[in-house]
Amino acid sequence: MKLCIIFPPLPFGWTPVAPPILEYLAALTRKADPSIEIQLISGSATPDAFDKLDCDLAAISILTPTSVPGYRIADSLRARGIKVVFGGMHASAMPEEAKEHGDAVVIGEAESAWPQVLKDFRAGTLQPFYRGEQVELSDLPTPLYGTLGGGHQFRIVNTSRGCPFNCTFCSVKPFFGGKIRFRPIEHVVRDVAAIPEKMYINGDENIWWPGTANMQRAIDLFTALRGTGKKWMGFGSLGPVLAPLGSKMLNAARDCGMLTVWVGWDAMTDEGLKAYAANGKIGVDRERAVRTLRDHGIDVSLFYMLGSRDDSLDDFKRSIELADRLGVSMHPSLVVPYPGTELARQYEPYIFKELGWEYYNGSYAVFEHPDPAMTPEAREEQFYESSLELLSLPRVLRHMFKVPLRGFPYAHVLSLMNQLPVRKGMKIAYRKWREEKGLVRDKQVLERG
Repeated sequence: MKLCIIFPPLPFGWTPVAPPILEYLAALTRKADPSIEIQLISGSATPDAFDKLDCDLAAISILTPTSVPGYRIADSLRARGIKVVFGGMHASAMPEEAKEHGDAVVIGEAESAWPQVLKDFRAGTLQPFYRGEQVELSDLPTPLYGTLGGGHQFRIVNTSRGCPFNCTFCSVKPFFGGKIRFRPIEHVVRDVAAIPEKMYINGDENIWWPGTANMQRAIDLFTALRGTGKKWMGFGSLGPVLAPLGSKMLNAARDCGMLTVWVGWDAMTDEGLKAYAANGKIGVDRERAVRTLRDHGIDVSLFYMLGSRDDSLDDFKRSIELADRLGVSMHPSLVVPYPGTELARQYEPYIFKELGWEYYNGSYAVFEHPDPAMTPEAREEQFYESSLELLSLPRVLRHMFKVPLRGFPYAHVLSLMNQLPVRKGMKIAYRKWREEKGLVRDKQVLERG
């Protein structure tokens, strides 16, 4: 039996990060049935691979921005007699839609469902839907790191799942649940040691959760990782940084090789944070928390969204002022009400239904705004103007001189490796937007008319 595991192409080109589902689902497959022949395809790295694909079963993991190309790939494979199983966040949020393009859909997490999918396929009794359970993370296999080609330079390690916060824009809690499930620390160390590269990404929603017990767990994890000798970056909220254990935790993170933390800044204003119900994870003084991270030798990149129904045009300018004031890199997105989120429910009356999922990539205004000045075109133009300024080559190079010296030279090289692909992708997005904006505008006007 030949299985192909596919991650469809990203909207704006290749990135150096290996899609984690590929090598992990390969490991789950090897654990369930070692006789299966496995092929991995990252669509952005090898876009021509699908025409020559030879397999019995294709597993396609889709996010909302990759769902349309994922469906296109599936339709092509099925026309050649290849069975297709969908999984991932978008398929879990929209299972009936995904089933229109596939033979089966895995809803939720794969561990409890995937072995049964493989058994049923072999028996010719593939079911239309499989529902994965939120299992404990005590027996996860090490991903088959290094089996994916395409020049990917970063592998992702996950140490926990779930999120207790109620941010309206986020898919993590609807998909993984509100309980934080931790992996055994020794298993995390094992997986990090298995990564062939010298740097990796901690892919957790949050590398340090609030609360004394959770922060101590982070300290214990970082202490155990010191022996791997590898550098890494991860995603962290700002709330725990200023807690009593914060300094000890940050020192432990830096000492085990942490170079950069990607922080969800989310909104430019406190009012915007409250509208997203995201103020609980931010803490009492987010600018002081960012400075504290930098004081501990950790570089900071802020992710945030612009153009919500509570935002104004001034927020686009504030993002540039913030980058200059804090000495951080900034990675913006237009607000996207992803399916299955609370924000999608709140915004449902205002969403431009004529715009398909291919526009849900953070570069298009996909809903109406109550402020007449915040037209879709105004939001998109301001987004590109501020984004291209923040990612201009002089700014990217100047930021290298603001990266904490404790991380030299790895953090400085990493800063370039983080920002240059994003800059390239933003320029591709901008060019595509200019070419398509007339068509998109017609759809938006049609919706409002």
